[in-house]
Amino acid sequence: MIKYKRILLKLSGEALMANQPSGIDGNRLEEYVKQVKEAAGLGVKIGIVIGGGNIFRGVTGTKTGIDRVSGDYMGMLATVINGLAIQSSLEKNNVPARLLNAIQMDPVGERYSKKKMMNYLQSGEVVIFTFGTGNPYFTTDTTAVLRGIEMEADVILKGTRVNGVYTADPEKDKNAVKYDTLTFDEAYNKGLKIMDLTAFTMCRDNHVPLIVFNMNREGNLLKLLKGEKVGTLITP
Repeated sequence: MIKYKRILLKLSGEALMANQPSGIDGNRLEEYVKQVKEAAGLGVKIGIVIGGGNIFRGVTGTKTGIDRVSGDYMGMLATVINGLAIQSSLEKNNVPARLLNAIQMDPVGERYSKKKMMNYLQSGEVVIFTFGTGNPYFTTDTTAVLRGIEMEADVILKGTRVNGVYTADPEKDKNAVKYDTLTFDEAYNKGLKIMDLTAFTMCRDNHVPLIVFNMNREGNLLKLLKGEKVGTLITP
């Protein structure tokens, strides 16, 4: 029994590095694609948004003298590189995948439109959304929520390297306690850094639940789709 039949999966670019200082770790990429393939095999409609932090982060670029707008566009280009890697790996594993860019970028990928996206999802293709919203000053978290709302996703799944949302950073504080469930208002009032405020507000106002979970633990994605309690569920 599948609980979530239409999902938006948000992955961080940094996660693709694994233990490398930058770039894409082939083994980590294959691990992620294997989980996506399993989900697609169950008939789940899947959209993916991937960050670009393993290659370039616009905010970080400003510290080296790069203009913020230029830096953000560089970061958005990095998401295209990661998206192409995911698309290629999915297709190698016999999973049809389509890359949709927020701007015109032939022949790298097609220009995004909701009509195209819905048609591809309906035909069983995994759709990968790249180049953010196409505008500077917006994060890939905001892109994920925007595309999730547009594709009428049942849930937005934020894959991370920790098991959910904690009272503090579990990688720095051994006494951090994990939340099983939260409301968006509770998370905001507690000052928990889950997504940027724009993305968070869009989730709440459009009544789209969010689950933060450990994507690096094999099998977690499948468990979530079947309704098992994995990670932290945040609801309106």
